[in-house]
Amino acid sequence: MRTTLEYENTIVAELAGEHDATLKQLEDRLPCDIGIRGNVITLQGDDAGVERGRAVIEELVELIAAGHEINGETVASVGSMMAEDGGAGRPSEIYSEVVWEHRGRRIVPKTINQKKYIDSIRGHSITFGIGPAGTGKTYLALAMAVSELLSKKVNRIILTRPAVEAGEKIGFLPGTMLEKVDPYLRPLFDALYDMIEPDRLTSLMEKGAIEVAPLAFMRGRTLNDSFIILDEAQNTSPEQMKMFLTRLGFASRMVVTGDITQVDLPDIRFSGLATVVDILGEVADIAFINFESKDVVRHKLVQKIVAAYKNYSGMQR
Repeated sequence: MRTTLEYENTIVAELAGEHDATLKQLEDRLPCDIGIRGNVITLQGDDAGVERGRAVIEELVELIAAGHEINGETVASVGSMMAEDGGAGRPSEIYSEVVWEHRGRRIVPKTINQKKYIDSIRGHSITFGIGPAGTGKTYLALAMAVSELLSKKVNRIILTRPAVEAGEKIGFLPGTMLEKVDPYLRPLFDALYDMIEPDRLTSLMEKGAIEVAPLAFMRGRTLNDSFIILDEAQNTSPEQMKMFLTRLGFASRMVVTGDITQVDLPDIRFSGLATVVDILGEVADIAFINFESKDVVRHKLVQKIVAAYKNYSGMQR
């Protein structure tokens, strides 16, 4: 089967990408042969492959028309979404969900599970995002938090992580307590700088509208009118997890993120994240979203690494 698609030159140029980089990704991903000549795209192969190729290209064209940047990551994401039947909508609809925009850069869900995650955060007081690194668990939650703070839906953002000692005793490190735990919290600051101008972020932190602190600082508090994120939750104990969850106050929402395969505690059985599904799985207004290697939105090799480690772990049991 052979079919042709004709679009404006600017759209075809965007699909091809600089030095045909995006076209090469399309050729790798589509189950048919693809050629571009002028403003005409030609697809050739068996009927199913050509129809699948047409559907992917049409979705990408809609994204271009909506102002989204098309690159290899977008091609991979759209292709993966269209291979699933997740019931979350077409890729162009999922990408239209702009969580936050900064300096013209849009933060959007890029997989079906990421869309479910965003919807769960909006619809529940507590959401757990569980899965491997690179699936956007923390980044999307931070984007949601920044959006809600700057639109005045909450009065403050509170970001926290357990300061697990990785071979060093914190008490012997130089500096104040905050300086000692800064390496544990630095990834959260890095993400915030992606979303807020540095001067504005400094101002918000000085006013207390954004607080970044180790988990131990949460004890004894009631957090009202806040967006609260607990990152690296696999390194909490069950007691710490209970302590954190019971900080939830009125008009607040919590997001808990972590990766059960990356526990730094001496025994995974003592991870608060590993046990919380069994304890709270049936409680209303609490959602659990499980991410998989297919949700990794970093380099495609990262997906393969995550999947390989998962398979290896399964064989060792």
